[in-house]
Amino acid sequence: MDHNQTDHLKAYGITFNALVSGIKADWLLNYRGGSFLLDYNDKIAAECRLEGVAFNEVSFSETAEIYAFVQSDENNMDVIRLEKAPKIAVYVPPNFQPWDDAVTLALEYAQVPYDKIWNDELLRGELDNYDWLHLHHEDFTGQYGKFYASFSNAQWYIDQQIQYEQNAKNNGYSKVADMMKDVAITIKNYVGQGGFLFAMCSATDSYDIALAAHNVDIAAQMYDGDAADQDAKDRLDYNNTLAFTDFVLEMNPYVYEYSDIDIQPVEIGNFNNDYFTLFEFSAKYDPVPTMLTQDHVSVVRGFMGQTTMFRRNRIKNSVIILAEREGTDQIKYIHGNFGRGTFTFYAGHDPEDYQHAVGDPPTDLTLYKNSPGYRLILNNILFPAATKKKQKT
Repeated sequence: MDHNQTDHLKAYGITFNALVSGIKADWLLNYRGGSFLLDYNDKIAAECRLEGVAFNEVSFSETAEIYAFVQSDENNMDVIRLEKAPKIAVYVPPNFQPWDDAVTLALEYAQVPYDKIWNDELLRGELDNYDWLHLHHEDFTGQYGKFYASFSNAQWYIDQQIQYEQNAKNNGYSKVADMMKDVAITIKNYVGQGGFLFAMCSATDSYDIALAAHNVDIAAQMYDGDAADQDAKDRLDYNNTLAFTDFVLEMNPYVYEYSDIDIQPVEIGNFNNDYFTLFEFSAKYDPVPTMLTQDHVSVVRGFMGQTTMFRRNRIKNSVIILAEREGTDQIKYIHGNFGRGTFTFYAGHDPEDYQHAVGDPPTDLTLYKNSPGYRLILNNILFPAATKKKQKT
């Protein structure tokens, strides 16, 4: 999984589907870019050749040497046993298209199976059937992405509002925002009971904002028919959030921003200099953040989204920072624990489409087989497959 790998993204799919079929795998953290070691199998080898995934056959003695090298105290490496493929759910509305979301693009390209679920399934308690949940670039605040100023007359925006309002009515809510708050709480309970949550773009900060505003109306009249609470900013409950704290809401419905969690394009400066750096962790003592940051490069090209970066002073002290833009207060990738589960937030919309806009064509991942930005996404689908105790040989 170093620079010699011909298709990093499909290598994850090969490994994931081997787990689905009952084959165990070892993840060699920090060894040649975070490689996967599986018992030789003619079917898997044929699949690698068919999909263009590079692999090496190693003898028993060579395997023993690799394990000894990786587990040596002199090397920042370790072996993590992958036991069972997690059951994956992607939270998306019914009119969802796979190219609307980078995670789903990655899953489709790597041929990783997943189910699509939305508000009805969540409110019926069906999250219990899944190990890993990805949040589509959703707006959990009931403000329809704050696209009102730019797209309120666009047919897709009108259709979306009708769809959400009907969905809220069908589930017994008079307001979309109230339904989304209950959806957010349902997801939080899922994490607390041991679920793995992954979110990108606006599903990160809008999710935490919805949790903080669980007893406050922050939606303006054009969104829910009545004015927002005048003292909404002062009534936020930061104790109820997962990742962010002390943020200030953007209450103007004509401003395309939720709060000051997100950084602004002007803060990036020259887009050509937009790169973020992955932190290095101890593979033997901090295996989880090490798994989440496995890559063949340590510096990754940045990319924008409705939520592009997280402001450092808005992140709770308990949260682990996985990647930052060096020399700034801009954080790209974070991870934390809640109850028995975990959450991982990755800012930006599409790692290979720097300024993705509404209506832009989908990213063709056959052109980005070795994308380090997309690879970070796929680390998250294998992380739940890891056993709690590292395997020693």
